[in-house]
Amino acid sequence: MDALDRNIVIALQREGGLSHAALAERVGASQAACWRRVKALEAAGVLGPTVRLVEPGAVQLTVTVICQVRLKNHLPESTRQFESFVSTQPEIMECYSMSGEWDYLLRVVAKDVAGYETFLMRHLLPQPSVATAASHFALREVKYTTVLPIP
Repeated sequence: MDALDRNIVIALQREGGLSHAALAERVGASQAACWRRVKALEAAGVLGPTVRLVEPGAVQLTVTVICQVRLKNHLPESTRQFESFVSTQPEIMECYSMSGEWDYLLRVVAKDVAGYETFLMRHLLPQPSVATAASHFALREVKYTTVLPIP
């Protein structure tokens, strides 16, 4: 990526719905050049789909939980089964395979503590591959961003 590509990516991370005209003005290039660059960045996999971020509290998702998960074993079928389960659960916003004591780290959203308990007891813990889980409730959000620091 050259400097223009970086500037386009930085601008679109902050405002994904910018028109090509507005983007061109922001980065100091022509609309046609911006359009070509955006298409090339999409084709290269640098830019993914354009989305609108939803404020969780505005849709009554007031609880954020960081959940650590340990599997019963590390057989390929167990990890495949768990990761398949994760992909079907809308409450799970993020999932990371981890090194160290825990196998996975999840960020889960829920309407309230009872909603999280329902998810935990009826969906997560009954999974055959799950040995145990530890839940950590966020008290407040200090920082959240989707903007990557582009070098």
